[in-house]
Amino acid sequence: MTEYGVDTDAWRPLPWSWASERLARSRNLWVVTASKSGRPHALPVWGVWSDDGPGFGFSCAPGARKAANIEANPQVCVMPEDTVECVSVEGRATLLRDPALIDPWIERYVAKYEGEVSADFLRQNAFFEVVPQRAFGIIEREDEFSTRATRWRWRQ
Repeated sequence: MTEYGVDTDAWRPLPWSWASERLARSRNLWVVTASKSGRPHALPVWGVWSDDGPGFGFSCAPGARKAANIEANPQVCVMPEDTVECVSVEGRATLLRDPALIDPWIERYVAKYEGEVSADFLRQNAFFEVVPQRAFGIIEREDEFSTRATRWRWRQ
């Protein structure tokens, strides 16, 4: 990310564990989608990050704008709500239909939001998995912005 001034000797990349922790602990995460025509849509959701895939799982109503946008254009962006220690993950969302693929996500989801959401509720809705393609981490503090900005890429 040379445009951010990180091409100095002071630059030290952030470890992926830094980003993963912020994704996993965030109660609300922003999901940004775009329609087939490119019209953006951004709303926070509950969801779970897992380094096992890696990926992000979230649920929404089958008729939600997010669901329609993903059907037309599966490219999405996911971000925790923190705007100081920022993480932005770009990836491809897929509607999961196979219970064998959905159930591990639901187990993580119910564990994270213990007592606030049920597995039955999640199964009644659309469930998506976002597979990351690239991510960015930026610390929005003057002393760390240009020395820590980091980009990660996944092989597809």
